Amino acid sequence: PKQLLPLNSDLSMLQETVQRVTGTGFAPPLIICNEAHRFVIAEQLRALDVEPDKIILEPEGRNTAPAAAVAALLLARQDPEAVMLLLPSDHLIEDVAGFHAAVELAGAAADKGDLATFGIPPVRPETGYGYIQRGEPHGKGCFRVARFVEKPDAETARGYLSDGGYDWNSGMFLFPVRSYLDELERLKPDVLKACRPSVAEAIQDLDFLRLDREAFVKAESVSVDYAVMEHTDKAVVVPVEMGWNDVGAWSALWDLGEKDEHGNVVSGDVIIHGTTGSYIRSENKLVAAVGLDNTIIVTTDDAVLVIHKDHAQDVKVIVDKLENVGRTEHKVHSRVYRPWGYYQLIDAGDRFQVKQIGVKPGSKLSLQMHHHRAEHWVIVSGTANITRGDETFVLHENQSTYIPIGMKHSLENPGKVPLRLIEVQSGAYLGEDDIVRFEDRYGRVPGVTERE
Repeated sequence: PKQLLPLNSDLSMLQETVQRVTGTGFAPPLIICNEAHRFVIAEQLRALDVEPDKIILEPEGRNTAPAAAVAALLLARQDPEAVMLLLPSDHLIEDVAGFHAAVELAGAAADKGDLATFGIPPVRPETGYGYIQRGEPHGKGCFRVARFVEKPDAETARGYLSDGGYDWNSGMFLFPVRSYLDELERLKPDVLKACRPSVAEAIQDLDFLRLDREAFVKAESVSVDYAVMEHTDKAVVVPVEMGWNDVGAWSALWDLGEKDEHGNVVSGDVIIHGTTGSYIRSENKLVAAVGLDNTIIVTTDDAVLVIHKDHAQDVKVIVDKLENVGRTEHKVHSRVYRPWGYYQLIDAGDRFQVKQIGVKPGSKLSLQMHHHRAEHWVIVSGTANITRGDETFVLHENQSTYIPIGMKHSLENPGKVPLRLIEVQSGAYLGEDDIVRFEDRYGRVPGVTERE
């Protein structure tokens, strides 16, 4: 997901969002995410040296209203008077000071029990955003919401821009948890009815809080806007100019990027000639572009995207095609995080795979075996404590070992620095479900055949 990618800086968009609300005046962040992304999110927070309040795992996505309800219920346990700032983690904000000032204004409204949203004064007639029409002034820098408007056509959007008094709907909110829960109870009681037991029956799993699946999936998939904001009389909007962009497509990064004399934005190992108005990004190899106009090229270690800038929104069509043919590039990153570290595919072919494995200091992979593959391990850096059948021994840099098919084995990093090794797998079947687990320090069930 784009939230977990470093699109604007060396930090991911999630990390930038967390940094924006770290420090004086902010409590530790409460993260709500899909369970499939839990380890990479935990690692990204660790890299920032940020200890979250909680990382909450949704068994299935149910849009923002149930997610906000879960957060509000948990925060209300700690403090019934808590105020919750609800932020998507895929927004870019250039003027962080302006954002903080707007949060202060919204906080004053929240102190009166209002439900605040943040409006972005439009700079162009935009058909990709919903709009908020301002009503009467309501305190400093704040207005009652007259109405929410769906994404308009181009002519209507031009009218909003010329009329004034309309803001783009940013999808960011600041609520007193009590007011939000009261209004949700009044307007969408079934959502709260599903969320309450999902929180009450949630279980702690390592550093994560797993919502109860049976209860949570009964919640209607509905946004905060549809569920509450469009129907409550407590809605207010704080207009704020803060260099906001929700990065809805790759073309947004061209809009934001520093352009050369021909209007190109390039990132990574890129050479261009006779090319104008293009966004070209390479994360791992040389990209040469010749004679192109208004083109987007993005290369990663497992895929290449080439698309005309005017069709940037059509990437979702490609995602649908990948889904239909059973491919995984659109949902599985080449580097997969686990509680002990990560593994990353380097190469694969007929009857072999090569992976890089990183193990955090003090961490250990489960005791396991494989029915269909053998493994060769070569230590690149750090120290490895190896269990291989009945043997236990230590390997250092440039040393290696071999794990035959069917042999129990485990790998531990006993040192104080990360352990890195190359794993070469060979065999008739190399799927991640060919794992039989016997022991595990992370509470994963023995016998489950998957590399979690």
